[in-house]
Amino acid sequence: MDRMFRVLAFWTGIFAVMFYAGDMMEAAFLSLAQTAFFLAIGYLKLSERMYIYIFFSYLTVFMIGFTYYSSFILVPSFGGH
Repeated sequence: MDRMFRVLAFWTGIFAVMFYAGDMMEAAFLSLAQTAFFLAIGYLKLSERMYIYIFFSYLTVFMIGFTYYSSFILVPSFGGH
C-alpha cells in the first residue's frame, strides 16, 4: 500500500508540472503540496489499515473542500474572464 501512495505522489507531481506549464500557479502549488504529502506518507511503512484510514480521511477532506468551493466560491461561466 505504501507504493500506491508513491504512485499518487508521482501523478500529483505530473499534475503540478502541467499546471505550472499552463500558468495555473494556485493549482500547481496545491498539487505540489499533495505530492509532498503523498510522498511523505508513502515512506512511513505504516500498516495497511492505517494507509486506508489516511486515504479515507484525504478523500473526505477533498470532498468537503470541493463541495465548499463549488457551492460558495466558484462563479459559473463559460470561460469568460
